[in-house]
Amino acid sequence: MKQRKIPLRKCTGCNEMKNKKEMIRVVRNNEGEFSLDFNGKKPGRGAYICKNVECLNHAEKNKGLERSFKTPVDKEIYNTLREEFKQYDGQ
Repeated sequence: MKQRKIPLRKCTGCNEMKNKKEMIRVVRNNEGEFSLDFNGKKPGRGAYICKNVECLNHAEKNKGLERSFKTPVDKEIYNTLREEFKQYDGQ
């Protein structure tokens, strides 16, 4: 039986390559709005981040999302993403 290739993505916070299913996708849509995509199906440009807030904090510090999206990312967006992380942890 042929083994399937596991898709790997690089975390914008810690810069480690991990399984796509172990990560959360941050999406920027055509209107420039950012959101978290837990299923990996939302339309728009995506960047991946580990499922912990520390990686989000590190991505903010080293401007990982800015590099991925080639656009400035406002502090409010990071705060909104943190709130979404808290809601996700509660589920």
